[in-house]
Amino acid sequence: MSISAEAVWFDEATMWVALSDGRTIGVPLAWFPRLLRATPEQRAAVRRSVTGQGLHWEALDEDISVSGLLAGRGDQTLVHAAVARD
Repeated sequence: MSISAEAVWFDEATMWVALSDGRTIGVPLAWFPRLLRATPEQRAAVRRSVTGQGLHWEALDEDISVSGLLAGRGDQTLVHAAVARD
């Protein structure tokens, strides 16, 4: 059984995700610069994938997986950008 997102909400500094196994996790918005810079309305426009294992913000071009959140991974595009400059 895979763990999926059931709800997503935000406070000033954190993205909160309620999971199908009963846990709620919070991750710093600083992990995801696009979400950090977004308006509350843009953040609220999240779409869950059919399986609930992915979160997508069309207007922000942001995709986040539940497995990535559980593994403690933030925005992976920053890692790729840094490698490309080296």
